[in-house]
Amino acid sequence: MRNLPRLKAQLRRHEGIRYKPYKDTVGKLTIGVGRNLDDKGISESEADMMLDNDIKDACLDASSVPGFSGADPVRQCVLINMVFNMGLYRVMRFKKMIAAILQKNWHEASKEMLDSKWADQVGKRAAELSEQMRTGKWGG
Repeated sequence: MRNLPRLKAQLRRHEGIRYKPYKDTVGKLTIGVGRNLDDKGISESEADMMLDNDIKDACLDASSVPGFSGADPVRQCVLINMVFNMGLYRVMRFKKMIAAILQKNWHEASKEMLDSKWADQVGKRAAELSEQMRTGKWGG
């Protein structure tokens, strides 16, 4: 479309751009440049693009968890998954798990993961990730 740049500029001007969801003038949950999440939602490719971006952020954050760089790639993915789920700040509060990771005591790190409010909240996810931490092998 020849007029796409002008149309995009006009839509940005008319709709505005919001980086967090909000209710529009008729009460529809909206994000970005007028994306109606209630009626249209997002596509699989858009969800994948957001997932890729969120994984990059989680990888960067998880790399600052003490012991991360000394863990094998499978166990690093456990930490990335946890950071993705609850954020770096909350993962950093797993002091005993981190101490066990620093000692490469995978059994203890796994146990500490399960001994948490997080494990109660996420159930099977915690069970799978703690087993992955314990064994260094992919589960599920």
